[in-house]
Amino acid sequence: MPEPTPPLPAGYEISTDPDRLDRARVHHWLSTDAYWAIGRSGEKQDLAIAGSLNFGVYEQASGAQRAYARVVTDRATFAWLCDVYVDRPARGKSLGTALVAAIRDELTAYGLRRVLLATADAHGVYAKAGFRPLDAPERWMALNLQ
Repeated sequence: MPEPTPPLPAGYEISTDPDRLDRARVHHWLSTDAYWAIGRSGEKQDLAIAGSLNFGVYEQASGAQRAYARVVTDRATFAWLCDVYVDRPARGKSLGTALVAAIRDELTAYGLRRVLLATADAHGVYAKAGFRPLDAPERWMALNLQ
């Protein structure tokens, strides 16, 4: 059972408006500091944003973006949560936990059967939102094209 949705810390807000994204900042974060996206091109990141449901966390006072995540989904049966990133100076404020819980709540409205993600180091953050290891990982396969 997921924990109750934590409130976003005071002074921050979440938006799904893709026009509000600081695309250059998101690209910099992911391509230089996210182990799964090191070296990702700006063009590839723009395509990923265009094909996804995007979430940004912003400081209300300055409007500066402090976190990002995206979801690849058909909005009917399945979703893949990916590219979750919190700006290093903003870490430790529970922004990531609040962001993942807000994403969970948004996706619940679609009636999806499953939301998946992959992580090497943030299992605790995702567990707070109700994620758990696969019940039958032997049923899952991957096609790695690169």
